[in-house]
Amino acid sequence: MGRFEKYLSVWIALAMIGGILLGNVAPGLVSAVAAAEFARVNLVVAVLIWAMVFPMMVGVDPGSLRNVARQPRGLMITLVVNWLIKPFTMAALAVLFFEYIFAPWIQPQDASQYIAGLILLGAAPCTAMVFVWSQLTRGDETYTLLQVSVNDLIMVVAFAPIVAFLLGVSDITVPWETLVLSVVLFVALPLAAGLLTRKWLGSPAAIERFQARIKPFSIIGLIATVVILFGLQGQVIVARPAVIALIAVPIIVQSYGIFAIAYAAAFALKVPHRIAAPCALIGTSNFFELAVAVAISLFGLNSGAALATVVGVLVEVPVMLTLVAFANRTRARFAP
Repeated sequence: MGRFEKYLSVWIALAMIGGILLGNVAPGLVSAVAAAEFARVNLVVAVLIWAMVFPMMVGVDPGSLRNVARQPRGLMITLVVNWLIKPFTMAALAVLFFEYIFAPWIQPQDASQYIAGLILLGAAPCTAMVFVWSQLTRGDETYTLLQVSVNDLIMVVAFAPIVAFLLGVSDITVPWETLVLSVVLFVALPLAAGLLTRKWLGSPAAIERFQARIKPFSIIGLIATVVILFGLQGQVIVARPAVIALIAVPIIVQSYGIFAIAYAAAFALKVPHRIAAPCALIGTSNFFELAVAVAISLFGLNSGAALATVVGVLVEVPVMLTLVAFANRTRARFAP
């Protein structure tokens, strides 16, 4: 690990501060970036995420797909955690904190909005950023792609019913354009580019050298994304820091709890670390584009639900970096 990667958490912290300052000092620039979106997907952020995902996609070996069937436990853990545990624990934590623990400081109508936003986050497993976390933990590129792809297929049929059940709303309109565009931008196109690059490079040694050269661009893309995300919400963070902090608490508890469940299950089932780390990180992170889009369509742009989904975006990167560090430190405990 190079010096730049070794101090990644420092650069991310500086990026968060820089983003908040940018959002308050240059709101016009931030508004221009915010306006560059299609189907609720910010195109500037999409380009940066694409840059982050592409280096890992170069490592995807189609010939290794036949070996995936030999390791079904990692996929099983991901699916159980994402669809049978995570949405319901997030809903339970949201109710616990906003109807009981934080009740003295939050108006009931606001509390219900925050709960709704957190439920939307909990029901949407990650599609894009998980490739970055997998890369940082030296995860198996091919297996990570399989896990993300299967989750995306399940999300098409399971997201709306789960959200409708937990919110008690019968009419959930899934923004299909957001879902489809995100999968195309963050999975299909980088994968196609990665496969073409592998074919062009030819030998495994050339592929490895190429990945080493482009890996810094992935980290730079992550830092730039953090600047933009915090810049987009810079004024809200300064204006309502207490509310942001309260919403962040159940998200943080959920993130560490879900990771602990998945990671411990992978350890108990003797899943190799290159599969165990990504399968735990997929369940921990969220598909925030989808959650934000649904929150806005159901409750409005300035609603508490939309704010809660945005706080999920802000919390995710620093929390995930701590989990990446933990996964890397505990690699030796896993069976070869």
